[in-house]
Amino acid sequence: MPDIEEAPRAPGRPRSLRVDEAIISATLDLLAEGTSVEVLSIEAIATRAGVGKATIYRRWAGKEALLHDALATLKSAGPEPTGESIRVDLVAMLSQVGPSNHDPRFAKIMPCIIPHLTRSEEHYQAYQDIIEPRRDRIRQVLRRGVEAGELRADLDVELAMTALIGPILVQRVLRWHPDLDADKMPEQIVDLLMGGMKPA
Repeated sequence: MPDIEEAPRAPGRPRSLRVDEAIISATLDLLAEGTSVEVLSIEAIATRAGVGKATIYRRWAGKEALLHDALATLKSAGPEPTGESIRVDLVAMLSQVGPSNHDPRFAKIMPCIIPHLTRSEEHYQAYQDIIEPRRDRIRQVLRRGVEAGELRADLDVELAMTALIGPILVQRVLRWHPDLDADKMPEQIVDLLMGGMKPA
């Protein structure tokens, strides 16, 4: 790969987004190719990105900070609730759970990252920081349903959100059940659980 090292910056000059993207992409490529988090190094990332290690350290304090930002790019912002109905919004949001076309590397990286999250509180918290905005959108839809009377007043929103997301995430990341179609599951799961979430 040709060297894309940026020229020395004048004071106040913004850093190169092209270099940032090359570093992030190199990090994700190495993880997708099977490099474990423990083995992943700044030196390997710099070599793959065609930059010097100093260029990376000017942007990130270390591997942990870079890894956090790289993994964050794997998740798109997700759809905005349309407000058409609670069911429609939930199905649309659950359709974005797990690996998607946003970045095909996601499917290869996440199964390798998940065991690491159980061994590192820092990485677990970083993962929570990444997924919380998307999770909060689903939480808001459920709360809207409660306020509108579409969902039961005593609904445990956190438990309902977990029940909605969990099966789809397990199927898409681990392919837990070979006979289930993960693409059909968002609608199926919502319809299955809506009966228990609606007012009696």
